[in-house]
Amino acid sequence: MGTWDIGPFDNDTAADFSYRVDEAADGRKAEVLLTAFREVTGTGEDYLDADLSMEAVASAALVAAQCPGGEPVTTSYGPKKPLGVLPAELRAEAVAALDRVLAEPSELLELWEESGDETWQAGVRELRAVLAGARP
Repeated sequence: MGTWDIGPFDNDTAADFSYRVDEAADGRKAEVLLTAFREVTGTGEDYLDADLSMEAVASAALVAAQCPGGEPVTTSYGPKKPLGVLPAELRAEAVAALDRVLAEPSELLELWEESGDETWQAGVRELRAVLAGARP
C-alpha cells in the first residue's frame, strides 16, 4: 500500500485518481466521482479492494469540501483543476460509499485496523458526518 499518511489523498491510488479527475472534461468531473462511489457500493457484500476504497474516500473528500463544515482539499496530491459546483445528489452516494468502505469485508479497513492507528477511521467518519449533515 503506497500510503504515507491518513488523509484522503495521502496514497498513490488517490494521487493517481486526482489526475483522472483533472483529465475529465468540464461538466464530466462529477461523473468520475459518481463512478468511484458506485464501484464501491456495487460490491455488495463481496470483498472490497483497497484501491476502489481509496478512490471513493478521495471522491468523498472532494464532495465534502463543497458542504457546510467541509474542509477544502489543499494537498498537492489532489486535483489541480477546479471541479465546478458538484451536484448535491453526490452527497448521498458518498455517504453510502463511505459506509461500505468502513464495513467488512474491506481490504482498506483491514489494513488500517492492522496498523493499530484509528485516526484514519475517525477521519472517514468525519467526512461522512459532513456529507450526511449537509442539506441538498
